[in-house]
Amino acid sequence: MRNALARSTVADIFLTALAPMIWGSTYIVTSTFLPPDRPFTAALIRVLPAGLLLVALFRTLPPRGQWGKVMVLSLLNIGAFQALLFVAAYRLPGGVAAVVGAIQPLLVMLLSWSVDRRQPAVVAILAALAGVAGMALLLLSPNAQWETVGVLAAFGGACSMALGAWLMRRWQVPLPAMAMTGWQLLLGGVMLAPLAWWQDAPLPALTPVAIAGYVWLCVAGALIAYGLWFRGITRLPSEAVTALGLLSPVTAVVLGWIFLHQALRGSALAGLLIVLISVVVIQRASVQPRVSAKKP
Repeated sequence: MRNALARSTVADIFLTALAPMIWGSTYIVTSTFLPPDRPFTAALIRVLPAGLLLVALFRTLPPRGQWGKVMVLSLLNIGAFQALLFVAAYRLPGGVAAVVGAIQPLLVMLLSWSVDRRQPAVVAILAALAGVAGMALLLLSPNAQWETVGVLAAFGGACSMALGAWLMRRWQVPLPAMAMTGWQLLLGGVMLAPLAWWQDAPLPALTPVAIAGYVWLCVAGALIAYGLWFRGITRLPSEAVTALGLLSPVTAVVLGWIFLHQALRGSALAGLLIVLISVVVIQRASVQPRVSAKKP
């Protein structure tokens, strides 16, 4: 029984990890395939069609009395997070934004400790701190610019995503995982629509390459990735899920090295290794007590 539970947990971790790995392709797809300077439009196209499709397929409404929770989760996980993410991306070098975002596991541990009265393992805290340090080694350049508004936006995005993951795990809204994913994508997309209309220029005539890029962001980056991410939140501790988010910038760096011939050596390699080790350690420290507690 214990071995079966452990195998199920490993499968949950692997499937959840696929989501940030898919998100790691966003930079290369956006910079290579999509029209420039339309960040909120890209976010809108990414989430709204996927949400509409999932809601139409599953046709399951949130239970009465749960709509408020679904709206809050949609705002935190999609609407506010996507908007703050793109503000940070436009005002900061990608490395600085990713390093600030790497504090998500620490924020979830703080919420668990202060509200749930569940003290995180010391090794998990140390691993989360090491993950931030590893991300800095991997991504920061000596001349990185820390622009105030961009840093605040990146910090706000990290807080939004961390709080959304923690609340989703805490509330456990009784909806099938994919229906819950659909409603969050749909409502979050509706929240993003006025921002895209107000801030971004109209789209030009799209080339087949640009259409393929938007389809990838929508199908893989939203429909599949968010489905796996939200499924993972309901099955794994919140700090374990948010730690897997560190795999997104790692994947972006690796893809840049493979396809764009970007350098990856020295301290960057050391940082990549530290981040990967920190992710593994946080998974073990966060998930192992749950497996042991369910042992017959």
